[in-house]
Amino acid sequence: VRLVESGGGLVQPGDSLTLSCSASGFTFINYPMTWVRQAPGKGLERVAAISNTGISIKYADSVKGRFTISRNNANNTVLLQMNNLRPEDTAMYYCLQGSWYTDGPRGQGTQVTVSS
Repeated sequence: VRLVESGGGLVQPGDSLTLSCSASGFTFINYPMTWVRQAPGKGLERVAAISNTGISIKYADSVKGRFTISRNNANNTVLLQMNNLRPEDTAMYYCLQGSWYTDGPRGQGTQVTVSS
């Protein structure tokens, strides 16, 4: 399993970013995928999850209405569109192979910093 995240950066409050996760080494269409994040000094927090078909989606309350998860099973990618970013969204973001309720391998992460 190989998961490679990209798209993070330093942005100002209210800005947008799109994170991308490129997956390889497994049959992507068979697996739900989840974006998780970890802020400094805090535990891992689930942000958004999408079923293998893309039909079922779940978001953390803290990001509902601002973040959108999607996947492209043709090119093995998962996206996280993040709008109206807040300082509390600052964290390392990881792509995880698994559902909202299960654990699994994750990538090396991409840093998102929201600061004025």
